[in-house]
Amino acid sequence: MTIYIDIVFLINFIIDLSLLLTINIALKRYSKISHLLLSSLFGSISLISLFISLPKIILILLKIFLAIIMVIIAFGYKNLKYTFSNLLYFYMVSIILGGFLYFLKIEFSYSNHGLVFYYHGLAINYVFIMLFTPFILYVFIKSLNILKEIKNYYYKITIIFDSNYTITIPAFLDTGNKLKDPITNKPIILLNKKLIKGKINIRSPMYIPYNSLNNHSLLECFKAKKIYINNKELKNYLIGLSDNSFKLNGIECLLNYQILEDI
Repeated sequence: MTIYIDIVFLINFIIDLSLLLTINIALKRYSKISHLLLSSLFGSISLISLFISLPKIILILLKIFLAIIMVIIAFGYKNLKYTFSNLLYFYMVSIILGGFLYFLKIEFSYSNHGLVFYYHGLAINYVFIMLFTPFILYVFIKSLNILKEIKNYYYKITIIFDSNYTITIPAFLDTGNKLKDPITNKPIILLNKKLIKGKINIRSPMYIPYNSLNNHSLLECFKAKKIYINNKELKNYLIGLSDNSFKLNGIECLLNYQILEDI
């Protein structure tokens, strides 16, 4: 088997640079491109050490050590937590990229009959790998940013009722939820009625008019004994009971936008 060191060096350099650029953008490290290039160059040169015959455990430790040096060159050293975070993302993105490339290799290079796979001679070449790697990492960055944005809208809510019955569930901050009691001006948190059906008796409920798409109705509301958002107590909020599920990945509670000013 013939190994072309220059091709291996080039591919490794491009992939390392792509990984470091991904971490730089995803974690907002704002590292200079010269540091990323130098780190990628170090990673490529260090490939030579992998051709040395070493015990497997020593080889694994050597790879980890080289990865640590690479992230320090690329992003600098501030403290152990900072460096460990960079190293963790370096390996995580590497695994994601490697998994995608392996999947593409299997799809392009192998066919199967049931559980039997066989090679049919079509392989992914080096040019394809170098061109497709940035695309995979771009999709990863976009997905990561979307997840970060969505995460900012998730909260933990604890509701304690008059009977001391307590529920703690994830809630979603709905910026479109601006419901308020027109008399007391108290914001309303929407809760799926099924969560408390048959478990508590609501004394003296209030019925507040509201408008939705092509619908005008009354919303059953009540004052909970206590409400906590991320362990911080909220006051002067009402709980509104919704007959419909919210269809938000299992979310059963929609917070009022007013909460942004109170937490």
